[in-house]
Amino acid sequence: MGHHHHGHSHSHNDLKGRNLLISIVLNIVITISQVIGGIISGSLALLSDALHNFSDVLSLIISYVATLLGKKKASTLKTFGYKRAEILAAFINAATLVVVAIILMIEAVERFFEPQEIESNLVIWLALIAILGNGFSVLLLKKDSKDNMNMKSAYLHLLTDMMASVAVLIGGLLMKYFQIYWVDAALTMAIGVYLIYMGYDLLKESTKVLMLFTPKSIEVKKIVESICTLEPIKNVHHVHIWQLNEEEIHMEAHIDFKEDIKLSEFDKILVDIEEHVYHKHGINHVNIQPEFDKCDSKSVIVQD
Repeated sequence: MGHHHHGHSHSHNDLKGRNLLISIVLNIVITISQVIGGIISGSLALLSDALHNFSDVLSLIISYVATLLGKKKASTLKTFGYKRAEILAAFINAATLVVVAIILMIEAVERFFEPQEIESNLVIWLALIAILGNGFSVLLLKKDSKDNMNMKSAYLHLLTDMMASVAVLIGGLLMKYFQIYWVDAALTMAIGVYLIYMGYDLLKESTKVLMLFTPKSIEVKKIVESICTLEPIKNVHHVHIWQLNEEEIHMEAHIDFKEDIKLSEFDKILVDIEEHVYHKHGINHVNIQPEFDKCDSKSVIVQD
């Protein structure tokens, strides 16, 4: 059985970990400040922002632990190591975004019918502090969020919280200068809707990876057709393609040969297959089972 793996560099892991740690500390400070300020001022929007910030702290800790676990080596009991840890972290973080959003929206509906007078000065100052703190964290994580689902989940938590803080600041100004206190509940509802919108896509994508679905960019039939153009391949069947994590797409397949070739000949053809699927389809981990005149299902997809 042939097997090959194209490696990836992990040189940014330490930097990712450092940036996450800085963001964790900043968000702990912001959360404590907002909880105290929300209780003193009576602002639900500020307390809801604090709750979101607290979920940020938890999500960042999960992301940080996942980053550390991702460095651990494989073993006989964990043959893939902890490569799925960051995808699992992304799933948990996306799910908490949606749950927090629902809690905020329920609270907002209750407050909308019973608006309360709020100490707006405190709301304004604490919102400004949160914007600065989260803004700095967003800049720290932005680069890694582009190609890492775990870092993207942490980045989205922080970005949505920064935007929520901007909304709270606007609400504080409206309450201070126009005494429009119902805006506190309206802003909380808007924050909740936005959280669901941001969390849903990430929840869907991480679920697909955990369920071993074929990545959207991969067209199985085209891959099979292109491999069949190589000599002396007769048929490609029993194909499985899945994404292990952000960096690895795996493929396994049974390949029928037209002739009873030598093992050394198979090795040469295997190299061609590996290079072909890697450069044309981005698949970097190939596992091929060679066959000749074997009586089994020749369907491309076989239900195991």
